[in-house]
Amino acid sequence: MARKQFDLIVFDWDGTLMDSTATIVKCIQASAKDLGLPIPDNKAASYVIGLGLQDAMQAALPDIDPKYYPRMVERYRYHYLAKDQGLTLFDGVREMLADLSQQGYFLAVATGKSRVGLNRALDAAKLISLFDATRCADETFSKPHPAMLQELTRELGQDMKRTVMIGDTTHDLQMAVNAGAAGIGVHYGAHSRHELQVLNPLHAADSVTELHAWLNENA
Repeated sequence: MARKQFDLIVFDWDGTLMDSTATIVKCIQASAKDLGLPIPDNKAASYVIGLGLQDAMQAALPDIDPKYYPRMVERYRYHYLAKDQGLTLFDGVREMLADLSQQGYFLAVATGKSRVGLNRALDAAKLISLFDATRCADETFSKPHPAMLQELTRELGQDMKRTVMIGDTTHDLQMAVNAGAAGIGVHYGAHSRHELQVLNPLHAADSVTELHAWLNENA
């Protein structure tokens, strides 16, 4: 059966495939507390999810001495590594990815995680074999710069116009806009429905099950 719109489907990780938003927020807040810094509220901490760690800390606490940012990153990693083995995929993710892979789509990940962090997560979730390529924030420019999507399409020999980026944040959707790819939002992650709709995604899903159904019908 001929493809409807896309050959390459790129997923964000945290808040899109992995149910990790609340844990990341708590770890950002704990890192600030460790250093005696102002503790960002839940909205400020969740808004930066998807950015590279250094960029995320700067965005969460923009008015502190810059010397603290590397120390916040170190404290964040300490707290996150103590919790990440307890994280789980959203219901339906494993089935959705296996189905899309079986249909012949190229699948990729573009994430604000580090390479070490993503590899740990993929290994724990036993998903490494389902993805054709992955890009992390410590390997190239952080979202919303288009580099991750540009590099993934180049690596896999795919056309940006037949590529879709799926994510739970405006950083994901803005990256898609900047790269010239399509964007799909999910409403169950870090950013609100209103924030995502401002960027006019092709579709926005309230659950993985709904996303899976839409992709089967339209992608």
